[in-house]
Amino acid sequence: MYRVMLVEDDARLAELVTEYLSGYEFAVDLVTRGDAALERFKALAPDVVVLDLMLPGLDGMVVCRQIREMSEVPILILTAREDSYDEVSGLEQGADDFVNKPVQPRVLLARLRALMRRTAQAKTGADSRVLQFGALRIVTTDRSVMWRGEPCVLSNTEYKLLLVLAEAAGRVLSRDALLKKMRGIEFDGLDRSIDNCISKLRRKFDDAESEKIKTVWGEGYLFSPSAWN
Repeated sequence: MYRVMLVEDDARLAELVTEYLSGYEFAVDLVTRGDAALERFKALAPDVVVLDLMLPGLDGMVVCRQIREMSEVPILILTAREDSYDEVSGLEQGADDFVNKPVQPRVLLARLRALMRRTAQAKTGADSRVLQFGALRIVTTDRSVMWRGEPCVLSNTEYKLLLVLAEAAGRVLSRDALLKKMRGIEFDGLDRSIDNCISKLRRKFDDAESEKIKTVWGEGYLFSPSAWN
């Protein structure tokens, strides 16, 4: 059984999610206020967090950041907000997935199972690689990134995307492939989180001409291994 901490103030939705997930391999603990979430997280030590954004007491974005600062536990944001900015912001705060309400319980179950599979795979083998491309150095052991001899601070999502691109250096990766590798989901034709994150990476690595991370129109993105000198 996996322990889920569900942070949700909608009683009807919380009951539906709890009843459905409890029929599978998930045990659900409900928290109804944002300002109570962090202490409950410390006490419960859940395997995964399902987090609403619009909460009494404390906004879900703040809760997400607080949890991520102390733990690598998978976080799935579940919200009625439809602004794509919220999705990008949530991922930058450290969330691993983002689902809009209303959500079919079976879809939520599939997303949670995908998160748990990725977490299990990460734990089975220590990743201790060093990827070097000119002045860019990525050390997976401590998730550190050096650019021109200086540490480069990246958000959780930026680091994941950079690593996926660098691992496929010289090959074009579609948005669909990137989303599957990072979040275990398919591209729905509307998700702009990858494009926004690519733009931020380009700014951090002085890639105004898009030579380091190239856009291949109609296909996706390509990490150029020879452009990082």
